[in-house]
Amino acid sequence: MSLQMVRPGGVAPLLKAEHVSLEFGAVRATHDVSFDVYQGDRFVLLGPSGCGKSSLLKAAAGFIRPASGSISINGAPVTGPGPDRIVVFQEFDQLPPWKSVKENVMFPLLTAQRLPRREAEARARHWIAKVGLSGFEDAYPHTLSGGMKQRVAIARALAMQPQVLLMDEPFAALDALTRRNMQEELGRLWEELRFTLLFVTHSIEEALVVGNRILLLSPHPGRVRAELNSHQFGLDSAGSAEFQAASQRIHQLLFESPAAPAHAAPMHAASPYVAAAHPAPTPEAWSAAR
Repeated sequence: MSLQMVRPGGVAPLLKAEHVSLEFGAVRATHDVSFDVYQGDRFVLLGPSGCGKSSLLKAAAGFIRPASGSISINGAPVTGPGPDRIVVFQEFDQLPPWKSVKENVMFPLLTAQRLPRREAEARARHWIAKVGLSGFEDAYPHTLSGGMKQRVAIARALAMQPQVLLMDEPFAALDALTRRNMQEELGRLWEELRFTLLFVTHSIEEALVVGNRILLLSPHPGRVRAELNSHQFGLDSAGSAEFQAASQRIHQLLFESPAAPAHAAPMHAASPYVAAAHPAPTPEAWSAAR
């Protein structure tokens, strides 16, 4: 039996990945990846295209089975999809076009037989209002902008009240202004609801803005490069010198070869945003980083 890393106070992870390697035929997408997601975390998987970060999220959702290692939620192994883990994808066509906004949000509640129809409709209206789409309940997806469609997808996911909300580059296809607005809206929702978030992105700036913890993955196949704290950053600090320094340091960690230390900036233990480098931190190191 493996030992679980716990936060100070004895809190065990909500979602735990242990030595996960993912393979597609002869291609290895990730190699020996481990991380812990705690209740209320905004945990970001960050890395270049092809590093396996989206595959890790799909494995956490139960869509992919690891070639080796395991993923568990509340100590129980993930063996398939479940209502405790709901995914918001990047694609705008994740909403059935023949269903209205309200019907899209109601659909998983009714399919999972979580609520009778009248209660499902009331909950759908509640979450549609939460994401700022009151008045659009009867609109159809083809009449909505990309940002509005993603708001519907977020409302649909949160209406299911999952233990972990999984988001796979949900804002990548949006224009810069809409993307920033959606990041702000996601932060507002998290401040109000404190849900647990596992978020995938290849944008360093987005990772710093969205996450309170960031796992850096190397280029293909994805291996853990470092785990960082980023709770001190937000949209209001995006132009600060500290934010820019953190962004530059993350770029170095992601793309400078660990086999060539002479060309890499040193890791400073006193850095305010470096929580741990691979291998995974001890509980004492986690405590010191917090």
